[in-house]
Amino acid sequence: MSRYDAVVFDLDGTLVDSNLDFAALRRELGFPEDEGVLEHLGTLSDPRRIERSRAIIDRHEMQGAASATWIDGAQALLERLHDHAVPTAILTRNSRAAVARTRATLGLSVDLILTREDCAAKPDPEGLLRITRTLALVPSRTLYVGDFIYDLQAARNAGMVAVLYCNGRNQRFAADADLVVDRLETLLDWVLAPPG
Repeated sequence: MSRYDAVVFDLDGTLVDSNLDFAALRRELGFPEDEGVLEHLGTLSDPRRIERSRAIIDRHEMQGAASATWIDGAQALLERLHDHAVPTAILTRNSRAAVARTRATLGLSVDLILTREDCAAKPDPEGLLRITRTLALVPSRTLYVGDFIYDLQAARNAGMVAVLYCNGRNQRFAADADLVVDRLETLLDWVLAPPG
């Protein structure tokens, strides 16, 4: 018996680096620095501004997806989890089109991917709970790995183990995580180690 049954991942900044510059994106959109891009988009009422904003977000995401590269250790971790028949999934705030391009670019291989078109955006737990239902997982025995506060909040809201992938720029979120890793491959030990 292993310590955990499954691993769910965020995408950008956790498995892949798409070099998305959120500060530049917010500047182009004219969105505030202290609010999530999707959250602020949801407050807009002018249909033309909404359409223009969505086009800008899509352009940034698609450019990032086309040039995406693996985070160190991510591809090997997914392969090892697959070798051990550990279920894997991705929950991302990215669009379905951007994820499809990233998947084509890198050959992402997981059991299930949910995007912002599939469920409420993190930190809402809807996506994670849908993943647990679809893959028949127990939330408390599932890790959710991400690099941002929304990831950790979503994991907590879903009753999952909140894992922060620490990249040197996000240590401020460590207090909100159940587990902090700075190398993705160390997750294999956490998943496969016997409970104790």
